[in-house]
Amino acid sequence: MVDITSKEVTYREAIAEGIIKLKRETIRMIKEGKIEKGDVFSVATIAAILAVKNTPNIIPLTHNIPITSVKVNYEFIGEDSILVRVTVKTTAKTGVEMEALTGVSAALLTIWDMVKKYEKDERGQYPTTVITNIRVVHKIKKPIT
Repeated sequence: MVDITSKEVTYREAIAEGIIKLKRETIRMIKEGKIEKGDVFSVATIAAILAVKNTPNIIPLTHNIPITSVKVNYEFIGEDSILVRVTVKTTAKTGVEMEALTGVSAALLTIWDMVKKYEKDERGQYPTTVITNIRVVHKIKKPIT
C-alpha cells in the first residue's frame, strides 16, 4: 500500500462509466418493469453503492477513505444498450477512481444477473450480452477552501 500520510486532504471526485449490451426485448422489459427479479435500476444502484463503500475489501491495495457521495445514473443507448455512470465524491488524501470503477462494475454485473434469464439462448449461453467500455471519464482534485 502506498504511504499517503504526508498528503493533504483534498476534495476529490471521479466519474466512471460502462455499457451493457442486451437483447432489444430485454431492454423493453426493463423499461416496462417486467423483469421477474424486480426493479433493475433500484437493485443495481444499491449494488453500486455497496461496491463503492467496500472497494478496499475488493481491491487489496486501495485505502479505506470516507465516501461523501455516490450517484448512479442510467441512460438507454440505442435499442440495445444501457450506459451506467457512477460519480463518487470524498474529502481525503487519495482519489476515488477505483471506487467509481468498482461501483460501475457492480451495477453492470447486477443488471446482467437480473436479466440473465432473458438473455440466454437455447443452449444456456449469452451470445449477445456484453459489458464494455468501463473507464474513468472525469476526475477532480482541488484544495478544500
